Amino acid sequence: MNAVTNTAPHEDTFEGSGEVLQLVSFQLGPEEYAIDILGVQEIIRMVEITHVPNAPHFVEGVVNLRGKVIPIINLRTRLGLSSAEPTKDTRIIVVEVVHLILGFIVDSVEEVLRLPQEFIEQPPSTGRESDGYHKGVGRVDGRLLILLNLELLFGIGAVS
Repeated sequence: MNAVTNTAPHEDTFEGSGEVLQLVSFQLGPEEYAIDILGVQEIIRMVEITHVPNAPHFVEGVVNLRGKVIPIINLRTRLGLSSAEPTKDTRIIVVEVVHLILGFIVDSVEEVLRLPQEFIEQPPSTGRESDGYHKGVGRVDGRLLILLNLELLFGIGAVS
């Protein structure tokens, strides 16, 4: 029996008629995060990053990806987590956020999963600025996924 109640089973079909989100989950340290797969363009291995002078502290630099120069964000730094050296599992998730293409570095990409909206709760408020970056907390297979709001996290556009 799962320690967490109302936990979504890890399967492709669910009972009920609610909305089902398709997510990409990834690790940053011991925590598992997820984003909506609709914004993900691709996932690539770490590549050489060209550093940009006077960029915000969380911007690692830029890369040339098939002729497009895209900014690369260190997601650990952006979220205020301790830094970590890249490993063989480190990846860059390339996303489109409000018509801007950028990449962010994660420790590893875990899986693509489907999660019914009913298994997502509003995150508890801690009174910190970072609270606004979370869309919610999803429960699947006895584990918690922190769903990120990329528009707010990267300060791009207005969220409706």
